[in-house]
Amino acid sequence: MLDSVLSLFTEVTLDGFPLWVVLLICAGVFLASFMDAIAGGGGIISVPVYLMAFSGLPTYYVLGTNKLSAGIGTIFSTGRFIRHGYVHWRLFLPAAGLAVLGSVCGTQLQLRTPDVVLKYLLLAVLPVVAFFTLRTKTWPEEPAPISPRRQALIVWTAALVIGAYDGYYGPGTGTFLMLIFIRLANMDTRHAAGGVKIINLASNLGSLCSALLAGTVVVGVGLVSAAASILGHYLGAGLAIKNGSRIVRPTVILVLVLLLVKVVSELLFPEFWS
Repeated sequence: MLDSVLSLFTEVTLDGFPLWVVLLICAGVFLASFMDAIAGGGGIISVPVYLMAFSGLPTYYVLGTNKLSAGIGTIFSTGRFIRHGYVHWRLFLPAAGLAVLGSVCGTQLQLRTPDVVLKYLLLAVLPVVAFFTLRTKTWPEEPAPISPRRQALIVWTAALVIGAYDGYYGPGTGTFLMLIFIRLANMDTRHAAGGVKIINLASNLGSLCSALLAGTVVVGVGLVSAAASILGHYLGAGLAIKNGSRIVRPTVILVLVLLLVKVVSELLFPEFWS
């Protein structure tokens, strides 16, 4: 009996990957999607999981397949925020367009500069961001009012700039947007999270289309792991909607710590990420 079970996990394959590898990917994608739906930063978990599973394949396939599972999952968490009325369309539709524009510009910039420059910059910025996040004990559920014009300027500028960061490097994009929307644009955590989902969805779908056209997506594995992504996004979005800042703030702190670890590991062990 045990031999039959073991043979099932090793002999059954999908796109050339054993079943146990596909299930490992699904577990990592679920955790990444759950965290991503709450505070962004899911790629910090999912990309290393795909890197380990896709050992021997070019990194393009890692990023492309990750976009497939993440993009499909994001549709469901975005839909949940929309259904509960936490998306300000007039504010975030233009922001989504600006994020895509910024992402294209960031990708072009990436081709012209060494990304180690950005990694050292993040080493300086991340502790500062974490300090100010920890320093604020609570995030208000009803923040102080702000003029619509000023709020739009902050949100649209952030979408363009952080969108460029997403195209250039990427990890933690949703978390940075969340912090800016809450701390500078005076949004409550639920509406901030809803706006982040709209921007992330636009960026993910744009990147996914590019990856599909380039043929750098392992479609079978990506679709199976997308089921885990859907579950993680759906549950994470529900938790964020129900608990607001009580769950979002500690998750943001966790993402910042994981991102700092990722940046340091990329500088110390570049062969793992190549």
